[in-house]
Amino acid sequence: MQAVRFYGIGDLRAETVPCSSLTGDGMLRVRVIAAGICGFDLHNFETGHWVGRLPVTPGHEFAGVIMETRGACGDMKPGQHVVADSRVGCRHCTACRKGSPNLCLQPGFLGEVSDGGFAEDVVLPASQVFPVPASLPLRFAALAEPLSVALHAISRLSPASGAPVVVCGGGTIGGLSALVLARREHPVHVVERHPGRQTLLREVFGSDGPAFVLDTTGSAQLVDTVVPLIGRGGTLVLAGLFRQSPCPDFNLIVEREIDLRGVSAFADEMHEAIALLPLLADDLEAFITPRISLADVPGTCERLLAGGEVKLKTLIAPNGMDYGW
Repeated sequence: MQAVRFYGIGDLRAETVPCSSLTGDGMLRVRVIAAGICGFDLHNFETGHWVGRLPVTPGHEFAGVIMETRGACGDMKPGQHVVADSRVGCRHCTACRKGSPNLCLQPGFLGEVSDGGFAEDVVLPASQVFPVPASLPLRFAALAEPLSVALHAISRLSPASGAPVVVCGGGTIGGLSALVLARREHPVHVVERHPGRQTLLREVFGSDGPAFVLDTTGSAQLVDTVVPLIGRGGTLVLAGLFRQSPCPDFNLIVEREIDLRGVSAFADEMHEAIALLPLLADDLEAFITPRISLADVPGTCERLLAGGEVKLKTLIAPNGMDYGW
């Protein structure tokens, strides 16, 4: 079959590989119809930071159709449309035993510690997929994972009803968060990395500052800029991973009782995300690119790293087919 394989920093190849064997009880094979390129995939391509083995097939945001099962797979059957649970926990630590693999002591993700969805087929445990309605186009289903992250970030932010929210970053998580918040009737102000952002926030919120700020950029400079502008008793949620540690004025956080919270992937939001996708479909269509092939992925990643895409999500069609797209 065809797959994209990551061999090391800057070395991403589209090539022919053997199909994975369907061995072990409770395993299933998924024909991947749509897969999304994530910012973490690009980060790994540049740094190899979170990759647990080499070579590995990247991709943790994908949707497809079950082709075959082995052993006890519950209600999962061939023909079922599914999305992947990106989280791979150790299954033994306290967090995993409580059902929170995103807080695992040794966290991992599909496409980093095991083969992911940048391939025609992928073999997964049945416990690592969620069913989706056959009526939901799989190009939208592939957004279930990032939408789950956005919903988890909003849950961590917990803005008061109708309160304005500042979302820093207009990428996938920022865009989806802003979309959901607007649907929930919050005035939303999206701030991109721009020299005028400090002036903009002051103009919009005045001297009191915003009470609810969600950062999705992982930009140390942006966080350092935003912290002095947050209102007293406000909340700052960080949903991006940083390459450089921010140096905010922690005295301001203490004096203003700013609530600082982190976001690690998602908790139990996947079912909510799957139910929400059909309601957001009209808006999501504008977020996604025309589909690309597996052969296009290495060059596309280079282009994305150079900032050469306006759309929020680049989608791959590994099987080059219209079925369920």
